[in-house]
Amino acid sequence: MRLSNVLDKKGRKSIFSSVGFVTLVTSLFLPLVAQAKGEINIYSARKESLIKPVLDTFSEENDVVVNLITGSADALLSRLKAEGDASPADMFITVDAGRLHRAKAAGVLQPIQNDVLSTNIPSHLRDSDGYWFGLSQRARVIFYNPKTVSPSELSTYEDLANSKWKGRICVRSSANIYNQSLVASMLEAEGHEKTQAWIKGLIANLARPPFGGDVDLLKAVSAGVCDLTLANTYYYGRLGQSDRPEDRRVYDSVKLFWPNQAEGERGAHVNVSGAGITAAATNVENAILLLEFLTNRASQEWYAHVNNEYPVVKGVGAPEMLAPFGTFRADTISLSQLGENNREAVEVMDTAGWK
Repeated sequence: MRLSNVLDKKGRKSIFSSVGFVTLVTSLFLPLVAQAKGEINIYSARKESLIKPVLDTFSEENDVVVNLITGSADALLSRLKAEGDASPADMFITVDAGRLHRAKAAGVLQPIQNDVLSTNIPSHLRDSDGYWFGLSQRARVIFYNPKTVSPSELSTYEDLANSKWKGRICVRSSANIYNQSLVASMLEAEGHEKTQAWIKGLIANLARPPFGGDVDLLKAVSAGVCDLTLANTYYYGRLGQSDRPEDRRVYDSVKLFWPNQAEGERGAHVNVSGAGITAAATNVENAILLLEFLTNRASQEWYAHVNNEYPVVKGVGAPEMLAPFGTFRADTISLSQLGENNREAVEVMDTAGWK
């Protein structure tokens, strides 16, 4: 079955899709071994609709039963730590390199060396020690209201601390991992003092205290609550793909700007959704096979179409809703550094007053 033929399965429920069914799911893992050539047990922080169709295709093409439990990233990581060597999970899927690093640091992942993954995934989009692998990219960039902001006024992340933006910016809280990773990347590029000064300037320019999620921020820009914000590109793409007229209006009334694109600048900040094989995995070969499958061209195209995320594999096109904004130069900092710098990022955000 081709990926294009499984998209209508997005709404189908599975007894493995809820974290609340942990006892039932765990008891059902073992009997399935006799029913297929193999299996793989997955804990996923990605919503079922954003991962299950491609897993169904993998299952059918490889005759491998895929058992899926979905839940919040923090809850699933806590479960993996609590279960230890007794965990039934073979793979952990989550979003943001910062969270992937936490899983590595917690000792719940194992390193994998694989030529296919090394070839398909650029080195800066996977863990330097092989504990996790980026599967799709998202950029955290500037979105603005073209009624009040000209793109010629925009340039870099650093410029958002300029007093010309006073009272004009909206942001999420410092507790958000996406903001923490953005600051972690700036720490790597600019150092502690400059990053702290930037945060102080940014916070001084807020239209209101930090609030909401990325979609709330995009809606705020559309409604004129603020003139610009920082958000992940896939949220914007989803608004453009939505069947709700009000979402489409937000997409149409807000524009995307790629920061730090001039010669010598580091490029737009990118992050990943990704996966690692658990330290307790008993189906390692199937887990590696799935990781390879998720980086083939068809899977990468599916990710782009359904999740509005950029492929990690070169040569695969941009998501349809983001294609009008063209190509961009991405920051090629090793995403391992986002995790390494996370603690300092949280500390400097707190010291500088980002609530």
